[in-house]
Amino acid sequence: MLHTTSPSIDSPEMRRAGPDLLSLALMDARNHTLHLIGQYEKALGAAHFEVPCVAELNPPLWELGHIGWFQEWWLGRNLQRHLGRGCDPSATRLASLEPHADRWWHSGQVAHDSRWTLDLPDLANIKTYLLNTLESSLELLEKAPEEDDALYFYRLALFHEDMHGEALIYMAQTLGLPLGLSLPGPGPVREPLLLAATRWLLGLAAGQGGFTFDNERLAHEVAVPEFEIDAQVVTWAQFVEFVDDGGYDRAELWQPLGWQWVQNKAAGEGRRGPRYVDQIGVASGAVMQTRFGTLQRMLGGQPVMHVTWWEADAWCRWAGRRLPAEVEWEVAAHNAARRGFRWGEVWEWTGTSFHAYPGFIADPYRDYSEPWFGTHKVLRGASFATRARMKHPKYRNFYLPGRDDIFAGFRSCAL
Repeated sequence: MLHTTSPSIDSPEMRRAGPDLLSLALMDARNHTLHLIGQYEKALGAAHFEVPCVAELNPPLWELGHIGWFQEWWLGRNLQRHLGRGCDPSATRLASLEPHADRWWHSGQVAHDSRWTLDLPDLANIKTYLLNTLESSLELLEKAPEEDDALYFYRLALFHEDMHGEALIYMAQTLGLPLGLSLPGPGPVREPLLLAATRWLLGLAAGQGGFTFDNERLAHEVAVPEFEIDAQVVTWAQFVEFVDDGGYDRAELWQPLGWQWVQNKAAGEGRRGPRYVDQIGVASGAVMQTRFGTLQRMLGGQPVMHVTWWEADAWCRWAGRRLPAEVEWEVAAHNAARRGFRWGEVWEWTGTSFHAYPGFIADPYRDYSEPWFGTHKVLRGASFATRARMKHPKYRNFYLPGRDDIFAGFRSCAL
């Protein structure tokens, strides 16, 4: 397979990419996936890729096969792929190149815990399936018109693989596997930024061209009062002060469900700090956190990472501040970059619950957004593990408030 380092495939403008660039990007995404699974093979191959059955993990071979299955499901097997968002997701599909593909990798039908008991093929056979499905997709792409509808599922398959690539990275962190990734270092600390009241077009218009995720639509105007927002995410030095002040022992700083989470973690793991932290010093201020299997000392200026929404919210209450609304984060990302607003090192929890925008219509991939409305919190930005083409200031990530395995931190706003 061709490998390319062309900067054009690493741009968020890939949402508007034509067939030629999409072809290169799909190959790049697959090479990245195979590189990551190669790291897994070094660490877990002798154990046949066995990992514990916990809520935030998938078996690595299941994850790998699912990436190929998703691409084939929406492209090679989808006779309505040319209709894009107008495709009927329930329409009859062609047979898979792998007779058992749906039984193994259909995420909407294969319950999470059952993925550990499947008779999955070995790595070599899954790699063959990945190669064959990609070749099929690229052949179809050669004949695709350069129109948004006709290219919709190719763009979706690309971004889906990019998301699962990041999932493989945070899964490696959970498992303590070495990946040799560069982690975000300390950056300049600037004073909070004051942004004037404005009217802001939140979301993306369906007819403006290019690819949009369904939860980004429809674009709608929102009145945003004046607000003050941190120029950078909260650092370890700032978070240690919260811990030193008894932040994990003061019920008044936590929402009831958050306080219950604290008690459960204290009882089960003895935790009084973010996930993977071995030491967070009251006297020394030192933070020792395990990153990809290695215990490392965190620098005070590095972004705090692996915190839940509950912890982010509690820190803000302790500091007399609050989490930004997602519209405030978006306004700052667009309008305050030249003033020092820095993002992209860690995903950032916002104070916004994940709901549909007005006029929302689910795309054919029904399981992407709609099932999670009302239960998840919105994160904005990107992390060091996010592919560059995914780093779009309109992109909405979303997780349950108790997730701390992802590369998440936060920033704050004045009350």
